[in-house]
Amino acid sequence: MTFFDFDPGDFVTHPQYPDWGIGQVQSIIGYIVTVNFQNAGKKTINAEEIVLEKYNDKTK
Repeated sequence: MTFFDFDPGDFVTHPQYPDWGIGQVQSIIGYIVTVNFQNAGKKTINAEEIVLEKYNDKTK
């Protein structure tokens, strides 16, 4: 079972750090998601602890 509904290449935001900007998912290995954020660079996120939000540019 996965806790997220995105794949590598999708765009996400971090709910606790909106100033990081939009991030692109680079890889998913188990529950470890590597995301390259606009303003924070590459971050490794444990998807069991942090629920990333899928970015939808249609909501702008």
